[in-house]
Amino acid sequence: MGEQHSVKFPQEVLDEYASLGVDLPSLFSAGHLGTRMGVQILEASAERVVGTMPVEGNTQPYGLLHGGASAVLAETLGSVGAMLHGGAHKLAVGVDLNCTHHRGARSGLVTGVATPVHRGRSTATYEIVITDEQDKRVCTARLTCMLRDAGNSTG
Repeated sequence: MGEQHSVKFPQEVLDEYASLGVDLPSLFSAGHLGTRMGVQILEASAERVVGTMPVEGNTQPYGLLHGGASAVLAETLGSVGAMLHGGAHKLAVGVDLNCTHHRGARSGLVTGVATPVHRGRSTATYEIVITDEQDKRVCTARLTCMLRDAGNSTG
């Protein structure tokens, strides 16, 4: 579940981060929590971030995909989009996440697609639609991130 794979980033974005000595695919991994949950980011740009997560291992006691797992997928994808929007000199910090759960999923993979609702100088908001393998909507989420200067990482 935690295997490495290649995320598709626009070449100009890879070049911008590489010039600063940053390995962008490593920076935008799903992190330790995402790795434990099997989150994989497949495509990433400020306009669209796509990722998947297995249902197995991420269920609640009734055997359905846990709502918190959907929230992890949504926040991961929206945060990647917000950071790419902010650029190499900004950090995206989630300040609001809401999720509406439409239907349960018992098996397979769910896929999340994050697209921007608002991309400003100090905040970015993304809508994340999570669907099952039959392309039925499981969850709709919205994430707002504050964009902070990368040099200002303290409270």
